[in-house]
Amino acid sequence: MNGAEDAVARGADLATSGLSFEAFYQAESRTLFRRLWLISGNRAEAEEIMQDAFVRLLERWDRIDQLVDPTAYLYRTAMNVFRRRYRRSALALRKTFAPEAARDEFAQADARDTVRRALATLSPRQRAALVLTELEGMSSKEAGEALGIKASTVRALATQGRAAFKAMQEEPDV
Repeated sequence: MNGAEDAVARGADLATSGLSFEAFYQAESRTLFRRLWLISGNRAEAEEIMQDAFVRLLERWDRIDQLVDPTAYLYRTAMNVFRRRYRRSALALRKTFAPEAARDEFAQADARDTVRRALATLSPRQRAALVLTELEGMSSKEAGEALGIKASTVRALATQGRAAFKAMQEEPDV
């Protein structure tokens, strides 16, 4: 049996044996900690991720017997915690160390005017699709619900609008 098959078999045994949370913790914590330490490269981080994963498992322990493999659920939870923490720290680093760009008021006014003129050339539906998806950050499904049209129509309108923007930027100023 390889490592994955062994974990599945061990998880199935744990699910059917009516094991207490404490016994499950004793059986899985060392292995999970070692793997998380290898993944994160930081002992303290691995401990925190492991604790978070076990807390989330404990919150659902009354339903754990319904799972085929509680060990797999524990590992999936731990990896989700790791990914979430990694994304948060990466975002914090970007915000902390992002250089502040000097504000050029004339360039901003010129960009606003360019956008206003480009939006004026679009049909109302294209303009609405672009504003909702690009400026408001809505998905095409959300924008479609707001506009009462299909998501695919929103994507098509936004694509047409972006093409018009690009064409306007390529035109020489007169």
